[in-house]
Amino acid sequence: MSQHGLPMDRDAGPFDPPSAITRLRGTRPVSPLVFPDGHEGWLVTGYDEVRQMMADTRFSSRLDLDVIHVPYETGMPAATEPSPQLPGMFIAMDPPDHSRLRRKLTGAFTVKRMKQLEEHIADVVERQLDHLARLAPPVDLVKEFALPVPSLVICELLGVPYADRETFQANSAQFMVREQTLEEKMGAYIALNTYLTELVTNKRAEPAEDILSDLARHDDLTIEELTGAAFLMLLAGHETTANMLSLGTFALLEHPEQAAELRADAELLPGAVEELLRYLSVADIFFRYATEDLELGGETITKGSTVVVSLLAANHDPRRFENPDTLDIRRNARGLLSFGHGVHQCLGQQLARIEMRAGFGGLLKRFPDLALAVPAGAVKLRTDMNIYGVHELPVTWTPGS
Repeated sequence: MSQHGLPMDRDAGPFDPPSAITRLRGTRPVSPLVFPDGHEGWLVTGYDEVRQMMADTRFSSRLDLDVIHVPYETGMPAATEPSPQLPGMFIAMDPPDHSRLRRKLTGAFTVKRMKQLEEHIADVVERQLDHLARLAPPVDLVKEFALPVPSLVICELLGVPYADRETFQANSAQFMVREQTLEEKMGAYIALNTYLTELVTNKRAEPAEDILSDLARHDDLTIEELTGAAFLMLLAGHETTANMLSLGTFALLEHPEQAAELRADAELLPGAVEELLRYLSVADIFFRYATEDLELGGETITKGSTVVVSLLAANHDPRRFENPDTLDIRRNARGLLSFGHGVHQCLGQQLARIEMRAGFGGLLKRFPDLALAVPAGAVKLRTDMNIYGVHELPVTWTPGS
């Protein structure tokens, strides 16, 4: 029996996988999937199967191959023509093209360099908490804290003027809307691309001390490649962490006893961040394409098949994590797949972890009686976006507490 369309309805609660996906994972972790236009592909939901697939580069990340059938977006009809290869978009490349670009970036995101940034990120968080404390509650935590912190950090790292944030945040938010016309999506993409093209051109002419300037010093990278890489890093650098900070705070407020434990013992923070990453999996759906006939989870995936992966389902697989639908900040969530796996594993994962440790730790400590200002059921979830989270998180506290 094939699954028709991707089950996206989070009917089990704001933090749990859709119940249809959970059922599929229990019965057939690699399941046939029929796209809205009738094309037959596969949905992979099991932890071991997702991990195996993401480690196998024969499952291609490219969108421009004649052999593949490219779904435009989750839940949308599939395109009949391959998309053009976008320069610099290494997330949609395979080795060796992917390796060439990624290698130039790994130096910028080393664990050592990220550790050096830790103090600075803590300062960014403290300044934003000072700003929050000056406001009269209730306030929207997304607007006043969760979005500004990673935006400030990634702007500074990349060398993007923070004054331009409203423009790039609006365009990146539009780009991430799930069900929209190709024209709307491309409008947001072109606006961001135009802005970043001008920025990297200036970096090449007058480099400064930032990641985009470092990249621009590589003469073998074209302006188009620099722009594509900048687009990816800017988008990934603030969208995912902003949603983790806001949705993670929502989850902790819904589990006050665990929030209290974290408040009392800062040493629990690193493990709690890993558990929140596993439990929430805000970047959930990924696509791959079989470049030859392949076996996965006892199924034969034929050449040209579109394979959809749910990281959320994999991170909630009871074969890997005990009581996976329960938030447990003391759990050892090692092996989580929230940053992907294999050659495309997220470059900025250490940066994201540092931001979250500082963000959750600072917020809980500074506002000990932080609480939702609306019923949990009234929180607007980002079920319409490709990165999950909340659109707004109205919170309150006792001023001066």
